[in-house]
Amino acid sequence: MNRSETFRAEVRAWLEGNLSGEFAGARGLGGPGREHEAFDVRLAWERHMAEAGWTCLGWPEQYGGRGASVEEQVAFHEEYALAGAPARVGHIGENLLGPTIIAFGTDEQRARFLPPIVAARELWCQGYSEPNAGSDLANVQTRAELDGDRWRVTGQKVWTSLAMEADWCFVVCRTEPGSARHRGLSYLLVPMRQDGVEIRPIVQMTGTSEFNEVFFDGAVTDAANIVGAPGDGWKIAMATLGFERGVATLGQQVGFRRELEAIVALARRTGAVDDPLLRDRLVRSWIGLEVMRLNAVRTMAGIAAGAPGPESSISKLVWGVWHRELGELAMDVLGAAGMVADGPPYDLSDEQRLYLFSRSDTIYAGSNEIQRTIIGERVLGLPREPR
Repeated sequence: MNRSETFRAEVRAWLEGNLSGEFAGARGLGGPGREHEAFDVRLAWERHMAEAGWTCLGWPEQYGGRGASVEEQVAFHEEYALAGAPARVGHIGENLLGPTIIAFGTDEQRARFLPPIVAARELWCQGYSEPNAGSDLANVQTRAELDGDRWRVTGQKVWTSLAMEADWCFVVCRTEPGSARHRGLSYLLVPMRQDGVEIRPIVQMTGTSEFNEVFFDGAVTDAANIVGAPGDGWKIAMATLGFERGVATLGQQVGFRRELEAIVALARRTGAVDDPLLRDRLVRSWIGLEVMRLNAVRTMAGIAAGAPGPESSISKLVWGVWHRELGELAMDVLGAAGMVADGPPYDLSDEQRLYLFSRSDTIYAGSNEIQRTIIGERVLGLPREPR
């Protein structure tokens, strides 16, 4: 076996040996629309993984990672998904904030913030979107003022995933009074557990509340907790989004394949597979998944070379649309039964939850409209959209 195959076998063996005992019931817990499930168990699992050296694999060894190659990281995420291991709780710190600190942070920031991420001792959330600055992130109005040796942050963020569980938030805010659009923004690291931070869960169509509103009312953070220089916030925020669309998407696609296989099995049980239109859509969905994987593998070259470029927007656009359409297909396979809750008062089947939660896939992490603009302007070189 080559190195990648040897590594994959090591991952598979470790998962088989450790998803047992106290973690035997952790398989399949969590995930989109189900982040409320057994959070304490999943956090304990994350720390168990950390003790065995299975967190932050792609980080350089000097920062607590294993320096794993892209191929090895892909192998890990695929085997993790195939094993049915629980949804990760440290994803935002490990895959978004950590690589950003490594690329743009100071030595002091790396020493302070990276080890707790590796050990799963501090969890992070992302403070980007606002009520009037979602897809149009450059319209951020949350502001921060330097007051002696501390920043004071005032404003509101929305759709903040897992804010209720987070210890820290990386916040894009306006630090230059009178600035507009991309200028005058900075990237601050703000502790969540303090006076001046209020978190309000947002109940979704699934009945769960992964997303939250976060209100900052004079919340403070040390002056040193700024990544890059004041005014660098837009550049750094965009780099973070690129890291978000990295190798973990290959593991995500294993989950997509399982969802598709479950819908095909359901169609066979109910006889929906005999409908030629539904059968055609099932085939097209399978083809779309294969294309998605090939595109994701192609973009891995950009990750291997450093921060992903705007081409990563292609992957986000493709999987967001595909997954939303899969949810619609699931409901059509269910037929009239899909309109009735799985149990009282509002228990949902996997297919119903997929349909409802996947409505958000084309919005969060960059809406389809914004991804198309990025692709048009920065990948295809088309004229800029009129401002």
